[in-house]
Amino acid sequence: MNERNFRTNANEGSDILRTENNNYRRAFWIALTTTIVLAIVASVLWWRLSHTGPSSQAGNGSVRESMGSMSQTSSANASPSETGSAGDPQADNMQETPLTPFQLTPQRMQSIGVVLGKVEFKPVNTELRFYGNVQVDERRQAYVQTRFAGWIRKVYADATGNFVGKGQPLFTIYSPDLVSTEHEYLLAKKNSESLQQSKVSGVALGASSLFSAAKERLLQWEVSPGEIQELDQGGKAITDLTISSPVSGYITQKNALPNMYVQPETVLYTITDLSDVWVIAQVFQSDAGKIKPGDSAEVTVDAYPDRVFSGRVDYILPQLDMNTRTLPVRLVFANPGLKLRPGMYVNVRAKLPMGRQLVVPASAAFHSGTKNLLFVYSGEGSIEPREIELGPQVGDELVVTKGIKAQEQIVTSANFLIDSEAQLQAAAGAFIPPPPGAGQAASTNAPAQQQANVELTTDPDPPRKGSNIVRVKLTGQDGQPITGANVTVTFFMAAMPGMGMASMKAIINASDKGGGIYEGKGDLGSGGTWQVTVRAQQNGQTIANQQLTLNATGGM
Repeated sequence: MNERNFRTNANEGSDILRTENNNYRRAFWIALTTTIVLAIVASVLWWRLSHTGPSSQAGNGSVRESMGSMSQTSSANASPSETGSAGDPQADNMQETPLTPFQLTPQRMQSIGVVLGKVEFKPVNTELRFYGNVQVDERRQAYVQTRFAGWIRKVYADATGNFVGKGQPLFTIYSPDLVSTEHEYLLAKKNSESLQQSKVSGVALGASSLFSAAKERLLQWEVSPGEIQELDQGGKAITDLTISSPVSGYITQKNALPNMYVQPETVLYTITDLSDVWVIAQVFQSDAGKIKPGDSAEVTVDAYPDRVFSGRVDYILPQLDMNTRTLPVRLVFANPGLKLRPGMYVNVRAKLPMGRQLVVPASAAFHSGTKNLLFVYSGEGSIEPREIELGPQVGDELVVTKGIKAQEQIVTSANFLIDSEAQLQAAAGAFIPPPPGAGQAASTNAPAQQQANVELTTDPDPPRKGSNIVRVKLTGQDGQPITGANVTVTFFMAAMPGMGMASMKAIINASDKGGGIYEGKGDLGSGGTWQVTVRAQQNGQTIANQQLTLNATGGM
């Protein structure tokens, strides 16, 4: 059995060795085949590079050289603002379209709905709107107290909210101290009268002094002169003293009850005069510097939608509310008919005078990225985007603090379309114009209906940088020449920010040479593409207004 097991194990071991040898052979042949394939591919690539390398390297070198010279030229011509900061990849993306003047035909201005206005210099008032609550005027409150202890007998003003007039009885009170003082007063009066004729030195004077001291004590206890007069006439102490209201107003607090024992520190009534009230308003922290005491203000209440109450700013409280970030402001308002009741929620509108300011319609301002723009109109379709600084908005107008002058004419509508036109013309001007002599003038944007046909020629043809003669031939719809017209030829070239050039404009007045021919002479400041507008007027009416494009020679 042991020999048989040994043979079986030997056979199994030989099978395992045979399998492992086959695996090693297969891996060896796979690795060898892969190495041969890679060697063949490398040889082919080396052969191709060795035969094409010189020409390719020369070509690449010339390309690199050309690109290097172009980048150097661009860097030399570019301004710092155009190149941006080194190493800042967002510099070019953040640049906005430059502000350059442009020109529109009357037909184009009418089609996009251009409306013109003027910059005005006039006194303006701004407004602040906030909310508030009506409160009693603390300076118009009175407290009713007694200056002696006692018991209340009868209460006349028996309900909170009732109106009481000045001097109207509130309650009666019995005080043993007061009754004792009244007896002393009556005794001092009697002694003063009996000893008035005494011939003993100092007796009459002493009796009179005691009488005056007793009366003064009653007055210090706020016994009214009427009660003292009644005491003099009756000759006996008044046990139930009547206390009257010191002011006119509404009872806002009442503590007096019949048979109640009171001390001098007990507040029995609070009487409030509501002819004037306070409004405690909450002004946002950002508006705290705009409002000051004495500014006029108005209040509206939902209960009286057609009623406006006028008042003024009285005081700005010193402590800011940390929760709402608002500043309490106290305003004073007259309150006829008790319309404004304490606790009411009101809307406040403060009017703040700003003096004389430059203002434009709010629709005239155009917000372009980080800039505020106005489109200034200088006549004959010429429009200039101008950056300005704005102040607060006053109603339908905006205050302009910088960038514009009074009486300048501006565009007050269609600003989005105007800005689109400006960007299109500025973008068109940023390209290098086509080579000179690209062909005859082409008519663009011509009016749909004209009373005259226009033919424009130049001498030399094409025009050049410098002096040129322009000729305009005007003929009617019937082909007959038109004479006696006023003809102007306007050359306009938009700014080219990429080349550091501003916009250019030349106006040539063409005189009548007869036979419908009009001729004039003028100078062009540069070669390139010019927008030309030919305008003819006769008897105060425009008979032709045509826009052309001409390419002038002579370089920039």
